[in-house]
Amino acid sequence: MTFNIVLRAFALAAGLVTATAAMAQGRNATFQPLGATPTFRDALRASVYGNVLAARLAATVRDTATASVYWRAALRQDPRNNEILERAFVTTLADGNIDEAVPLAERLIQIDRGHRLARLALAMRAMKARQYQAARNHLNSAPRAGADLTSALLVGWSQLGSGDANAGVAAIDRLTGADWYALFKNFHAGLILDAAGRRTDAGARLQEAYKQDPTILRIVDAYGRWASRAKSADEARQIFAAYDKVIPGHPIIADAQRRLGADGGTLPMLVRTPQTGAAEVLYGLGSALSRQGGEDLALIYLQLARWLDPQHDLAILSLADLYEFLKVPGRAITVFDAMPESSPLYRNAQIQRALNLDQMERTDEARKALQDLTAKYPNDLEAIQALGNVLRGRKQFAEAAEAYSRALALIPTPTSQHWVYFYFRGIAYERTKQWSKAEADLKRALELIPESNTRGRAQVLNYLGYSWVDQGLNLEEGLAHIRKAVELTPEDGYIVDSLGWAYYRMGRYEEAVVELERAIELRPEDPVINDHLGDAYWRTGRQLEAQFQWNHARDLKPEPDDLPRILQKIASGLSDDRDPAARTTTGQAAPQSAPN
Repeated sequence: MTFNIVLRAFALAAGLVTATAAMAQGRNATFQPLGATPTFRDALRASVYGNVLAARLAATVRDTATASVYWRAALRQDPRNNEILERAFVTTLADGNIDEAVPLAERLIQIDRGHRLARLALAMRAMKARQYQAARNHLNSAPRAGADLTSALLVGWSQLGSGDANAGVAAIDRLTGADWYALFKNFHAGLILDAAGRRTDAGARLQEAYKQDPTILRIVDAYGRWASRAKSADEARQIFAAYDKVIPGHPIIADAQRRLGADGGTLPMLVRTPQTGAAEVLYGLGSALSRQGGEDLALIYLQLARWLDPQHDLAILSLADLYEFLKVPGRAITVFDAMPESSPLYRNAQIQRALNLDQMERTDEARKALQDLTAKYPNDLEAIQALGNVLRGRKQFAEAAEAYSRALALIPTPTSQHWVYFYFRGIAYERTKQWSKAEADLKRALELIPESNTRGRAQVLNYLGYSWVDQGLNLEEGLAHIRKAVELTPEDGYIVDSLGWAYYRMGRYEEAVVELERAIELRPEDPVINDHLGDAYWRTGRQLEAQFQWNHARDLKPEPDDLPRILQKIASGLSDDRDPAARTTTGQAAPQSAPN
């Protein structure tokens, strides 16, 4: 049997295992490592085919550390297999183990001299060692290097390392391509000129980048820093204030504004060395790729950026965010741990770290981390809200309400951005049967939330409207609220379910069936909606279909508290009691689909 046939067989096996795991965990499954990462020596005890299978299985759950060990062990056992060599290299690079990846890159270019990723890894190794000509040689050996944005920008920084800023800027300016290239070209040309002491020329290029897009954080930061040194502190403040109007309260901008007063009105340049300049290139492109479907390459770029500049706080944050997006919270936590405490992003990283702990069912650790953070920074609204969200998500509603009250006590005059605190506290009050307080908070949230925030507005309308209907209060107004919520978010299956279940609670069973069938089309995997539709079918005389829906709800792994009631209906149907104690959408959908 040839290796390729075996590889395809292993791929099929890996696919079956992954599909089974996905079905068991649901569509939004969180990927977890397979276990403790094996040692290289342990992996060598298996056969080459066993290591290939293990590597592929590890890759399906994005456990790059384990996959790298198994691929490298397989390569030791089958050193002439070029496919294994490439997979070992790419996986090791993506895992951030650059020192192990570089020797593999050297072997790869002996087979494929133009291997782009191998050349990139070797070029960055040379950049870190200040071997700038060697870096350029590698970058220029990749296919179409002259037309590649990454290569051109990195060549520019290598020329600065060789003492020739003019050649660096020229290398960047020679690049042609998409219109958006100009933004990167002006930005990095400006940074290179600034690092070379060419302040006036740097300002012209940074100003051009700023004019092209004054909402990009890194450009604003660099241009504001330049203005503080080349013009005045007031000019820099104006640049930062303009950004603050668009994106209020960003920690990096707030820190820059604070330091303008504390440091004599000047700020240091954003990038000082060719190494941190190359890291800036890789961070910027990696961050952009991660938002445009290029997650695999983004992972490699961001890992290389961190290797070149371990203190690059935005690269750390972007890499951790990417792991979150890829549903690998364990790796995200490890990266968040690397955030320097001196960074203005430190508190943000600690909050996200805690939320990832909670996602991994390590809620006690998450809660303690957030409590420690709020004790250290008692005025940090985001940390307090995160603590409230963790408590609410774990159904500790009384404590969640206390956390949101603590946050609101720090806000003298609530504005539109603070609606969410009232909404979340209203949920917590409703779940602890303090309806008068809940109603007041939900109404206040509805007053504050902007009309433009359609999703948030739909959530508040849904929660308030259904709560009224469920209690037999303000029935027409409540139904109107839910209908408006559906109108705002017609593709939200949970809110459509609310409308159907409201009709059910009002005894309008035929209308309930219509809406609940639509909700099922939108959320076929939700056990509560299937349970609701079963009840509506039963009341309209469609007992066989009701039994089918209840059985389906049972198989979709409902909450433990709901399962006995579903089983009772499967066994005996619904009684003549027309007010079943079914779990409502208010409890099911609103907290789940609300913005965190």
